[in-house]
Amino acid sequence: MRAEIVVLPGDGIGPEVTAAAVSVLESVGRRYGHTFAFTHRLIGGAAIDAEGAPLSDATLDACRKADAILLGAVGGPKWSDGKIRPEQGLLKLRKALGLYANLRPVKTHPVALTASPIKSHLLTGVDMIVVRELTGGVYFGEKTRTDTTASDLCEYSVAEIERVVRRACQLARGRRKYVVSVDKANVLETSRLWRQVASRVAAEEFPDVRLEHQLVDSMAMHLIARPREYDVIVTENMFGDILTDEASMLAGSMGLLPSASLGEGTSGLYEPIHGSAPDIAGRGIANPCGTILSAAMLLRHSLGLEQEARCVEKAVAQAIDDGCLTADLAPQGAALDTLAMAKAVLQRLETECEAVVMRD
Repeated sequence: MRAEIVVLPGDGIGPEVTAAAVSVLESVGRRYGHTFAFTHRLIGGAAIDAEGAPLSDATLDACRKADAILLGAVGGPKWSDGKIRPEQGLLKLRKALGLYANLRPVKTHPVALTASPIKSHLLTGVDMIVVRELTGGVYFGEKTRTDTTASDLCEYSVAEIERVVRRACQLARGRRKYVVSVDKANVLETSRLWRQVASRVAAEEFPDVRLEHQLVDSMAMHLIARPREYDVIVTENMFGDILTDEASMLAGSMGLLPSASLGEGTSGLYEPIHGSAPDIAGRGIANPCGTILSAAMLLRHSLGLEQEARCVEKAVAQAIDDGCLTADLAPQGAALDTLAMAKAVLQRLETECEAVVMRD
């Protein structure tokens, strides 16, 4: 097959980790006979500096036409005090493309468990996916600011809640058929609507899926105390942002976790959950695994290449199992740099692809 992929390296470590992911996609393309055409564009702070806006009309148009988008990260202290912020480009892109569901899988690797501050016996076997609503809520609500007050409106419609809960339940049908919906219904009116709509969608459309509700504060506690119990978690925009950063500690590092932002069609935006990490940018020590695994999600969700996606995921897992670890996971002095970690994954692609083919 042929696919057009827009690459948005962004800021900080974004260019380093996206380069690693592109090299993996190129290897997959050669092995399976696919043609992936990559177009690099600017977003975030890099786009502000070069084009005067965090997302140009030309870049947005290219993203609309692409089969998929691979993103690094946006932001940094250089732009933190300006009226135009790098994050505005990412929010605009999500909204313009209707990417309402952010999928963030969390799966632990045995070798990486010692890097987590959480006791390893709680982490063995953790395998969950968080579905975060991405285009509504407080991030997109009306904002006001005076010298003495500020406000951010949190607003959700029934339709916005229905579609993201529906996506979560569809995912659960292919897993353990268990969904936890997270809200703050004891305080917030938007959460009361969320809970009502989630209950109705699950009961009417997914009677085979078990739905439970949790308040966000108790969910934050349960994620650490008993993470193995959870399968699919669905929640609103801000709660999802916070909970998935917390959940990254289950895997040992933010650098391991990918994400996919999806809408109604097949095109999607794929990025690691970590930020631009300006403190380590340019040093070649960033963990590229979250971006490489985001590329695997791109293969699965936008291009329909399940076998190729599993090949990449197996190669990353095998590299980690073999002790190939970057500085965020390895003991001091025993770490691979970004390029070496990417090479470790590439070296394992051949054997893992053969194993996946044999199993199929």
